[in-house]
Amino acid sequence: MLRMVRNLSLALAEWAEKHAIKLEFIQPDKPAQNAFIERFNRTYRAEILDFYLFRTLNEVREITEKWLSEYNCERPHESLDNMTPEEYRQYYYLAGISKNAWN
Repeated sequence: MLRMVRNLSLALAEWAEKHAIKLEFIQPDKPAQNAFIERFNRTYRAEILDFYLFRTLNEVREITEKWLSEYNCERPHESLDNMTPEEYRQYYYLAGISKNAWN
């Protein structure tokens, strides 16, 4: 799934259909409908997009790749019981443990 703004281009819609990706929309001015990605986007904007002056698209990609690695593998997230996303994934998904004690 991919969160989109209202003015979706035809090219993107065709690409998504070709790759079996379902596009979903949130209502305008309702960021709570997708709070996790809204939080991620805010953090990415503050720490990368608003912080650097990029010269090339490759520079954006390189800095983003490094930031994503840190974000997912090194930085604890309060919403994940102060685990990194990678630690959380390994603990709850790879180990087959339900955080809701359903297993």
